[in-house]
Amino acid sequence: MRTKRWTAALLGGVMAASMLTGCGLNKNATVATFDETDVPLGVANFAARLQQASYDDFYVAYFGEEVWSSDMYGNGTTMQDNVKDSVMQSMFDMYTLEAHMVEYDVELTDAEKTAIADTASAFLAANDDKALEALGADEETVVQYLTLATIQSKMHAAIIAEADTNVSDEEANTSTYSYVRISNTTYTDANGNSVEYTEEELTELAATVGLFDTEAKAGTLEDAAEKYGYTVSTGTFTADNDTLDEAVLTALKGLEEGEVSDVIDTESAYYVLRLDAKTDAEETEKTRQNLISQRQSDHYSEVLEGWEAEHTWTVKEKVWEKVDFDNLFTTVVESTESLGTENATEQ
Repeated sequence: MRTKRWTAALLGGVMAASMLTGCGLNKNATVATFDETDVPLGVANFAARLQQASYDDFYVAYFGEEVWSSDMYGNGTTMQDNVKDSVMQSMFDMYTLEAHMVEYDVELTDAEKTAIADTASAFLAANDDKALEALGADEETVVQYLTLATIQSKMHAAIIAEADTNVSDEEANTSTYSYVRISNTTYTDANGNSVEYTEEELTELAATVGLFDTEAKAGTLEDAAEKYGYTVSTGTFTADNDTLDEAVLTALKGLEEGEVSDVIDTESAYYVLRLDAKTDAEETEKTRQNLISQRQSDHYSEVLEGWEAEHTWTVKEKVWEKVDFDNLFTTVVESTESLGTENATEQ
């Protein structure tokens, strides 16, 4: 029997899902407890089902309609359970952040409460009854979820504002380089097969790469590469780069701008390098922003995990297992100024 597919207008920027009102789920049932606070099934299910709806088009197109019941990664867990586990952790995060609002003087303004109510109303109006039933969405559930999501967003902003964003020029400095890599383990033969080098072939290869290096130094890396049939690639690196081969990184650090290296012999390949810029302004700024983002993310995680260790979170598995992704959704993007929604059409 073909799985039913319903329309769904997805809340812009919010992952949500709802209880299946037509499938016997009690939205007021307790699905988890946060200390002494009951977490209603309706909100958790709303989060899971609408998150599923946001994924359906992509997953079903590539993996078929049985995707949610399949063990995609061979770890004994279905895709449905993977999403549900993620949603339940998200619910724990939200309730934890709500409990600590006072520590950051975070509160919802009247304007934000009005916006939440308006967004919930727009969401309900954008979906037909069949979609809302499949999603399990009603005004109370959507408002409650959006309230938690808004608090989470405001708490996130307040927490990451504490992170150290003073990244020194030395920490951020990013250099750019060009290089040619020639494998010294295998080559591709005329039939497209990967073949290992013989000792004699390796001797000839080493000599050829040496000549290539000499010509690259005398002229340009690009001209020499074209003559020898090699490909010039580009890259970036910082002083503490941990992805480059140590010999390659050491050689790069010893070059002047525009200088071509000697042949670098590693376990898997020969390299000929050219340092293009000791400090690339654009790449250095990207690195600076990435370091700032990482520090903010690390601080947020540290604070949240510390709080969660202080609280008790208990999932009622028999209640949570009643949530099934037994409907599929098809979405199409539609620009909506007031809501920023993605609207879906029933197939």
